[in-house]
This record gives sequence, structure tokens and C-alpha cells, in this order.
Amino acid sequence: MDVLKFSSVPLHFTAKLKKSRFLKQCLQVNLLPSLPSSSISRHSRRFKLRASVSSTISTEEFEFASPFEVEAENERREDERFDWYAQWYPIMPICDLDKRVPHGKTVMGIDVVVWWDKNESAWKVFEDLCPHRLAPLSEGRIDQWGRLQCVYHGWCFNGSGDCKFIPQAPPDGPPVHTSKRACVAVYPSIVQNDILWFWPNSDPQYKDILVKKKPPYIPELDDPSYTKLISNRDLPYGYEVLTENLMDPAHVPYAHYGIMGRQQPNNR
Repeated sequence: MDVLKFSSVPLHFTAKLKKSRFLKQCLQVNLLPSLPSSSISRHSRRFKLRASVSSTISTEEFEFASPFEVEAENERREDERFDWYAQWYPIMPICDLDKRVPHGKTVMGIDVVVWWDKNESAWKVFEDLCPHRLAPLSEGRIDQWGRLQCVYHGWCFNGSGDCKFIPQAPPDGPPVHTSKRACVAVYPSIVQNDILWFWPNSDPQYKDILVKKKPPYIPELDDPSYTKLISNRDLPYGYEVLTENLMDPAHVPYAHYGIMGRQQPNNR
């Protein structure tokens, strides 16, 4: 609510009615633009409400704000909109990851390669693209020095995304592998609750995002007194299809015939 107008004098305010007197007072607001005089605009996200307030309400019941404060409040609310790419996301439980090979995964529409960096003893999450010819790094291998090696031309990368070796570059030539254009985009990642998480933004400003924000933590998963079983399954459809399926009990005796132990209804 940006602007409220009394029938006589326009005022800008944020309404805060005292609960003790609210039941004795009357506030009528016409929201529908049924009259030509309505001040609601269909073509703007900001609109005005024309209100008629009974004489029993005193202006002392309201906390007044300037138009600039109202505008600032609207901008603050817009800034608080949920950002899907400013959150931590689980990739895989580490029990399903093989340290000997790279793994290609897609999360939030982002293709990533997950691999074990034995030099840092940590899982790494890179963009699944070699900067040379854009070959998927998930199709490559881990070389004998523990580097991620591209399957196309053999370029090798360390855990920081830096290119450490280009087989085609002459050993006595310029160190072309040190070029920033030869680096791979690295996503922040962490293992928590035996699950590998990543932050879906490789911008360097998020390198230390863990200091400000961490993935959601479930203490019971790390408590040895609890029994847990973690598994992973890739489903080739969206969450909305899965939700509809889980909420549809009528399919169980047919789609899961002989598994659920339920009798079939008698045919009539």
C-alpha cells in the first residue's frame, strides 16, 4: 500500500492501528475500480487506494511517513525477493561419488563436473567446460598428479581451476597455460551432513561465501546415535510431476502391482 487518501485531505502514511481501539473503529477501503473516479492503475505495479475513514479514527492512531520513505520501503521489498542462484544446493551424497573419476551433474540448469582433488583432499565443483574447445571435463580423467585432465587435448587443471599443463605448448615457449583465459570456472563447495553442496555462482566475489552463509544443517545426520540411510536417484522429470505422482494413491495397486501387497478391487 503506497498511498491512502482521506476523502478531504491526501496523506502519506503507514497505517498502524492500536489493537485496543481497532474494534471500535471502522476503516473502509474500496479496492475494485468500479467507479470512474477510482485511482487504481492497471498498468503500474504501484497503485493508490481511495479510503473513507470514519470520524471516530484520529490521525494520532497513524504513524506518518514521507513519500520518500514509502518509495524506499517498496525498493527494500523488491530487493528481498528470493534469488534462486544465491542459495546452497546439494549435488550428491559423497557415498555415491567415486574419487577415481570425474562426475558430470546438472543442478538448477547448470552443468558441473565434480571431482576429488587428492592434493587438497577435497571435492571440487567446476563448470563442466574446458576453456580451450568447450569439451565437457566430466568426460575426462584424473591424471597421475591428481589433476583434472580434459579428454579432448589433455589440458590439466588443479583444484583452483588454474591450467597447469598444456601438452601442445612447447616447453621452451611462453607460459601460455598461465593465461586467465585458460582457467576453469570454480563454484564454492562444501561437504556437510555427508552431502556435497555447491553455490551456483562462480563469480570471485562468492569465493568466501561460507563465511556469510552456510547450507542448511541437520544435526541428527551427524549424530552417531541416529541411524541414517542416504541414497540418490536421478529422475528424468520435474518436481511438479513427482509431486502429482506422490499425491495420487489411485495409481499404487496398478503401477506397483505385486509390490505394495494390496489387493486388487473386484471387477463388477
